[in-house]
Amino acid sequence: MSLPPKISAAEWQIMELVWASHPASASQVVAALPADLGWSETTVKTLLSRLVKKGALDYAREGRRYLYSPTVSREECVRTEARSFADRVFQGNTSPMLAWFVQQTPLSDVEIAQLQELLDQKKEGQS
Repeated sequence: MSLPPKISAAEWQIMELVWASHPASASQVVAALPADLGWSETTVKTLLSRLVKKGALDYAREGRRYLYSPTVSREECVRTEARSFADRVFQGNTSPMLAWFVQQTPLSDVEIAQLQELLDQKKEGQS
């Protein structure tokens, strides 16, 4: 199994929209982008083209337009990005990374309970 391609921050925004609703044309992607982003259709088409070249998207021609669909799942890309981040910033060590996020992030009682439940499940699964 090959790893998903590296996706830039701008490309990630495009991928989120295509993952959410596909197939999608460039015009549909532009319409779905936040207005304050201010990207033109040309910019979006450039990003779509890059994502096709990277193998993250495929397209089908429908009349005069192209309809884009993902070739990789969001989950695959998140996993790759998370692993890359952990390797770069925490030398691949998960525990210090999780500890840092827990210490630096305001958490509600519900979120703390959810995290505790995940840890308990993880512990049971490794016994």
